[in-house]
Formats: sequence, C-alpha cells, structure tokens
Amino acid sequence: MFVITCPYCGPRDQTEFAYAGEAHIARPKEPEKLSDEEWADFVFLRTNTKGVFAERWNHAAGCRRYFNALRNTATDEFLAVYEMGAKPPAIDAANPATPCGELIGSGNDAVKIESTRTIADAAPKAPTGIMGEGA
Repeated sequence: MFVITCPYCGPRDQTEFAYAGEAHIARPKEPEKLSDEEWADFVFLRTNTKGVFAERWNHAAGCRRYFNALRNTATDEFLAVYEMGAKPPAIDAANPATPCGELIGSGNDAVKIESTRTIADAAPKAPTGIMGEGA
C-alpha cells in the first residue's frame, strides 16, 4: 500500500482513491455526429504508457473530488498531483532504462511532460575495459 496526496485533503491511504482513467482526453464536441467506429475508438482506445503518465483519480472515500496526477506506471511513484483544469506541472522525472536498454516510456505519444532529462541522459552507459572497469 502507498499514500496518495489529494490536492484538496492532503495525504491519504490509497484505499480511499479510485482510478478514473487517462487525464487530458479531448472529448468530442458533437458526439452524435461520430460514426460507430469513431465512437468506439473514443470510448475504448487509450494509451498504455510505461513510464510517466497523466492520470485522473477520484478521492472516493474522502472529498469525492476528481484530480489529476503524474505517476510513473513502471514504479507506481506519484510525481505530482494537480487540480482538474490545471496544466501538468514540469517535473524532473527519472526514466530508468529497462534491462534491454529501452528507455521506460520511450516511443509513447502520451501527454508530453517537460523534463530536464533527455533520452541521452537516461541511456545506459557502455562499460569500458574488463568487468566495466576503466580502460
């Protein structure tokens, strides 16, 4: 179990919260004009990000208000919480590489988070010499 910070009530146990899906989804302005295929895409297709992801949460057993959070889906670390309607805050998120060297979250087109790190910063460093010792 872990603690989630509600922007309205403060830190609370995770059991008080309900996940409410991906944040910052553009809703159709005229849903009645969508084809069945377009409506199905809107309702069912979401990004499945590995790494930092903007999510919507509900404090179901508390104030019952919705809020957004930036969470690393690979580590379950909550990096920031912010009120509905606010822009995601800039964060300096660690994006460690997977064992095969792929950057966690690489290749996804989810909400772009401003970060001071770059892919080159997070790329694994090649060992030098025998057993990774200097040459």
